[in-house]
Amino acid sequence: MKINRLFLLGLVLLLASAVSAQDLISANELKQNLKNADYVIVNAAANQKVFIRGAIDLPHGTLCTDEPIRNVIKSPEAMAAELGNHGISSDKTIIVYDEGSTKYAGRMYWMLKYLGAPNVKMLDGNITGWKAIRGPIGGATKGKKATFTANVDASQLATMDEVKKAVDNSAYVIVDARTPEEYAGTAETELGRPGHVPSAVNVNYETLADGKGLLKSNDTLSSMFESKGITKDKTVIVYCETSVRAGVIYLALKGLGYPNVKVYDGAYLEWQSIDSNKVD
Repeated sequence: MKINRLFLLGLVLLLASAVSAQDLISANELKQNLKNADYVIVNAAANQKVFIRGAIDLPHGTLCTDEPIRNVIKSPEAMAAELGNHGISSDKTIIVYDEGSTKYAGRMYWMLKYLGAPNVKMLDGNITGWKAIRGPIGGATKGKKATFTANVDASQLATMDEVKKAVDNSAYVIVDARTPEEYAGTAETELGRPGHVPSAVNVNYETLADGKGLLKSNDTLSSMFESKGITKDKTVIVYCETSVRAGVIYLALKGLGYPNVKVYDGAYLEWQSIDSNKVD
């Protein structure tokens, strides 16, 4: 009986480990830690009127610029200054969330990881999940000015030159996070050359979450990615139109133990703007 109990305990711990592999925090866990001085909660969606109690309002676009391409990240120094001015320290556990789409929280998550923040989590279910458990809400909190120290991890960012190298390269897999219609070039768009980067595979970021906005299980995600040829032995480059939607796929892959995952920040907007770049 004792052996059986130890076996069951080990099994429970193993399953818990598998579930917690993602950089996610549940609404219930965050609710229990709402007064934790080590936590800083950040809303990454624009134009919100209701916030998780204590959250700092910092829409992802605050850390971006439209030069030379729309919605690319600012310099690390500028992003670090913006974060610090909003009261976000790199020493804290940073919890990011959005209005329920996951794309803005995913974008903020990737930017913080690129800046080298060691402890970043996304709220599973975002504000929708928070309201579902009746988590306390209120106005945005103005954070006390802090120091955010950027320790840039350049390996998290893919340049256009690397994407060119990755096309039809068996050591890489390029992932397009947009809708199937955008990927195929059949969606209504203002892009000059609709379509996708040659050899890219399509994984619509919306398919990563279930009907409640929660990220799907690791087993389900693993099967989804592997069925597209997205395997751990390859360097994975993720993009969308402006790479806002790429972040949640980045988070999921990193959480599954993929060692080499990057976001192409210039994204399809940049790629299709260069006439010499082929599109499919």
